[in-house]
Amino acid sequence: MLIDIYKALIQVSYPVFIHPYIKKRIKIGKEDPNRLNERLGQPKLPRPEGKLIWMHGASVGETISMLPLIDKILKEDKNIHVMVTSGTVTSADVMSKRLPERAFHQYIPIDNPKFVKNFIQHWQPDLALWFEAELWPSLISEIHKNKIPLVLVNGRIADKAFKHWKMFKFFSKEMLDCFDLCLGQSKEDTRRLNAIGAKDAQYLGNLKYAGFNPPVDADKKQNIVNQIGNRPLWGVISTHNNEEEQIGQYIAEMKKQIPNLFTLIAPRHPQRGVTIQEQLSKLGLSTALRSKNEPIEAKTDVYIADTIGEVGIWYDIAPIIFIGGSLIPHGGQNFIEPCRFHDAVFVGPNTQNFTEATERATEAQAITQVKDAKELTQKVVSLLQNANELKDKQEKAYLWAQSEAQVLDGIVKVIKEYL
Repeated sequence: MLIDIYKALIQVSYPVFIHPYIKKRIKIGKEDPNRLNERLGQPKLPRPEGKLIWMHGASVGETISMLPLIDKILKEDKNIHVMVTSGTVTSADVMSKRLPERAFHQYIPIDNPKFVKNFIQHWQPDLALWFEAELWPSLISEIHKNKIPLVLVNGRIADKAFKHWKMFKFFSKEMLDCFDLCLGQSKEDTRRLNAIGAKDAQYLGNLKYAGFNPPVDADKKQNIVNQIGNRPLWGVISTHNNEEEQIGQYIAEMKKQIPNLFTLIAPRHPQRGVTIQEQLSKLGLSTALRSKNEPIEAKTDVYIADTIGEVGIWYDIAPIIFIGGSLIPHGGQNFIEPCRFHDAVFVGPNTQNFTEATERATEAQAITQVKDAKELTQKVVSLLQNANELKDKQEKAYLWAQSEAQVLDGIVKVIKEYL
């Protein structure tokens, strides 16, 4: 009943609020005007023959976590196609480069009942897999209405979301009743899913442990390596607003202890590159911006890699990586990927998005958690000065990541039961 009320409100508010909002997103580059038809539930691609599995994730992190699952499913059954949906331009760009044959990307339709109905009728998926935490009532209910098996994969219920869902359990239960199965990202997420109304919640492990390494373009990598030379370096990856400044204020001090130190920063949102450059320049640091093809010179303190799809290069060339979103109350970004690259990995105090993974990785000494930017930079300097300790940190990170990667087989086995 509550979902029906939601649908009615969406239909009424669409022309007044949602349509102008979408137009605004187009202007600021957050929507692709050439593919707006997909957001309006008007796909242009034909439905492929045979079985079609639909996988949905909100953005880049969720869609990348699907890749090993997609690869395994397609290899095991040549009659299956996979459609990946997401809502961001960045994720669409990444998927266009990384999806294998018999897999394709579409933008998720706006959660208007009319758009959703057209979308479902066109694609008629045999199975829908929902990744992590983004739940759209119109879509979810339409899938259920059409008797399409629906499985929540790597379900994540953050602290704040859990408090809200508990307050409105009558609504969360109505939503979760549409799912045939909910697979929690952690044991705690699974407990929370049960607590807010999931009829069948299980824990098989975190799919992100089984992810592919991001691609590394050999020519681009060599070009960067040639420019850096033999300078000592470290990487600051997936940073959010203010984290670059927090770290930047200590870079000059780091260089006093590690002469010629080179810092590489790859922000979570590449469009912030120019802003980051301005902020670091005010701190007296010499910077180069990748999006402008600015060369790395001997005087360059910080290289700002404000690009998409190149994070594998930065993981590959830097022996030490700090993962952002963790010096601020964001909850942290995925630190598992650099572990698979044999990097020594640091995170800040705010890792609520990966609570269980942080505990497991810390126990295995696979990552180092610091309280602030000052402690981070001090520990990075210490590690760069001690080759044996650095090698030990790198090896422990890699071994932990490998040991945690067995989750994929269990998830594939469960999914097959719904085909």
